[in-house]
Amino acid sequence: MKTFSVLLRRNMRLFFRDKGMFFTSLITPAILLVLYVTFLGDVYRDSFVMNLPAALPVPEKLLDGLVAGQLISSILAVSCVTVAFCSNFLMVQDKALGTATDLRVSPVRASTLSVAYYVSTLAVTLIICFCAAGLCFGYAAVAGWYLSLADTVRLLCDVVLLVLFGTALSSVINFFLSSQGQISAVGTIVSSGYGFICGAYMPISSFGEGLQKVISFLPGTYGTALVRTHAMQGAVAELHSLGLPETETEQIMLAMDMRIRFFGNTVPEPVMYLILGGVTAVLILVYVLLNKLKKR
Repeated sequence: MKTFSVLLRRNMRLFFRDKGMFFTSLITPAILLVLYVTFLGDVYRDSFVMNLPAALPVPEKLLDGLVAGQLISSILAVSCVTVAFCSNFLMVQDKALGTATDLRVSPVRASTLSVAYYVSTLAVTLIICFCAAGLCFGYAAVAGWYLSLADTVRLLCDVVLLVLFGTALSSVINFFLSSQGQISAVGTIVSSGYGFICGAYMPISSFGEGLQKVISFLPGTYGTALVRTHAMQGAVAELHSLGLPETETEQIMLAMDMRIRFFGNTVPEPVMYLILGGVTAVLILVYVLLNKLKKR
C-alpha cells in the first residue's frame, strides 16, 4: 500500500508539474464553453424557437435556460472522456522515456504500477472535470438556472461515471502506445471525433437512420444522454408547465437526445446507467488482463 501511495503521488505530481498537459486539460473545457456560447448559442436558440408552438408564451430566460442546458451537457459529455486521455498520457510518456522499464525491473509489482496509473488518471480527471462543471454551473446561473438540487447531484454523478468510463477507455487504448507521436495522433483523433459519435456536438436525432442505429451501440451515447437529461430536465419541465402538450414535450426530449431509441424502443434511464457502468467494468477488466499478460 505504501508503494502504491508513493506511485500515486508521483504520477499526480508529474502531471501537474507538466504545464503543457495540465493547462491543456484545464483550459480545453473553458475554451469549449466560450466557443459554444459564441458560435452555437444562437443556433440552438433558433432551433428551439422554430420547434416550439408560436402560440406558447416562452419567456426569454427559459429559452436561455434551454440553450444553457444543451451547451453545458455537451461540454461535460466530451470533456470527461477527452480530458481522461490527456491525463493518461503520462503512462505513455513513461514508456517513451524508458521510465516504465526502470519501474518494472524494480521491486514494484506490475499490478501496483498499473493501478497507480489508473487511479492517478482518475483523480486528475475528476479534479479538472469538477472545475469544468463549476464553470458550466456558473454560466447556467447567469443564463437561466432551472436545475433542481436532485438534477444537480445526478449531473455530478454522471460526470463521475463518465470519467470512470473515459479513464478505463484511455487506459486500454494507451496501453498499446509507446511514443510521443502516437500520443499526439490519438489525442487529435479523440478530441476531434468523440464529440460527434457520442452526440455531443450534434444531436443523434439529426443523423440518418442508419447512423443512428450504429451510434446507439456506443456506450458514450448513453453517457451524453444522461448528462443532457439532468442538465435540461428542469427547463423542459417548465415548458410543459407553461402548456406545452405531453406529445410535443416528448418530441423535444427525443430531438435533444434526452431519450435514446434502440431499434425503435426507448432506453430507460436505469438501463443507460447499466450499459455505461457495465462497459466501464469490462474495460477495467480488460486493462487488468492486458497488464497480467504483459507481465507473463
